Amino acid sequence: MIALDTNVWVRYVTNDDPVQARKALKVLRSNSDIFLPKTVLLEMEWVLRAVYGLPAASIERAMLQILGLPNVRPENPEQIAAALDLFRGGLEFADALHLAVSATADFFYTFDRKFIRAAKRLGQNVLAP
Repeated sequence: MIALDTNVWVRYVTNDDPVQARKALKVLRSNSDIFLPKTVLLEMEWVLRAVYGLPAASIERAMLQILGLPNVRPENPEQIAAALDLFRGGLEFADALHLAVSATADFFYTFDRKFIRAAKRLGQNVLAP
């Protein structure tokens, strides 16, 4: 099994550097299983949003494309799926991932009022301390 840094995934998704994108594709087409940590998805979402200016729907499509590759083995796929559902529902991806990973907690506390409002619309137990 191998693992790829965020920048390899970003090259694959954006193809903004054709030489690196070809190298990334070659690794992805190898016979190796590829471990995909949640932290790489978290960083990739930030890069695609903050650096490349992609909208949430495009970022979600990119993540689903990656997760659909036959040799990709995501860390905690159920948590990632739950995070993507919350992201699709309007949460920022980082907040969605925090909630998905904390699913066994009774409540999630934050000072972020926007997060609280968005999470409540999705039926999540997010409160201010």
